Amino acid sequence: MNSIRHLGNSSCEEKKGKQKFVEIMKNSPIPEEEILDNIGIYLRRQTLSRILYINELYKKIINVHGVIMEFGVRWGQNLSLYENFRGIYEPYNYNRKIIGFDTFEGFPEVDIKDGQHVNKGDYSVTPNYFEYLDSVLQFHEQESPISHIKKYELIKGDATDSITTYLSDHPETIVSLAYFDFDLYKPTKKCLEAISSHLTKGSVLAFDELNYSALPGETIALKEVLGLSRYAIRRDPMNPLCSYIIIE
Repeated sequence: MNSIRHLGNSSCEEKKGKQKFVEIMKNSPIPEEEILDNIGIYLRRQTLSRILYINELYKKIINVHGVIMEFGVRWGQNLSLYENFRGIYEPYNYNRKIIGFDTFEGFPEVDIKDGQHVNKGDYSVTPNYFEYLDSVLQFHEQESPISHIKKYELIKGDATDSITTYLSDHPETIVSLAYFDFDLYKPTKKCLEAISSHLTKGSVLAFDELNYSALPGETIALKEVLGLSRYAIRRDPMNPLCSYIIIE
């Protein structure tokens, strides 16, 4: 497996501080039976701002029919948030399926349009993580109503192929929210093209790396598929790179 690394702008001091805080969390004196109920103690400002962002995106689709798709799952935090927000805002909407696409092995390939900062195999996860994440999502589903109906799906493999297969098997699919966190040109473009006929007015397309020089491929893909002037690209004030468009 390739080394696990993450692009970022943190200074050496910030990284050291973060690692120190990880050790503090590992050595928490909070009893195990209370740790989940007090997890907010360990949320950093940056993490909390991202959770609030995902919350805002979810609220925009509550009255929009369709599923949620995430392209580029990695550790699966967003999927867990979607599961919980569904349980909070629309606990009886068993039709709001959540589908995550990822290789769970890192980037299968990179394109010249992706710049010089990424390599094949980047953003891999630890062995057997697919199964671990599935068990986490099962727990979240059991915590909400209608838990006997499975309302999420993890799809392992190259999404440029698996999205086509999924939509062929599920031609009824309407996409209310598609979150793109591939970072790369080719899979972003292919999946945007694949879901374009499954969008409706009010559908939200969210992106993690638009207008980011270190990862230009995502913006290039959006420009080639939808253009940059057809829709307003709105940014999240709490996160410098997060943005979204609403199909109108």
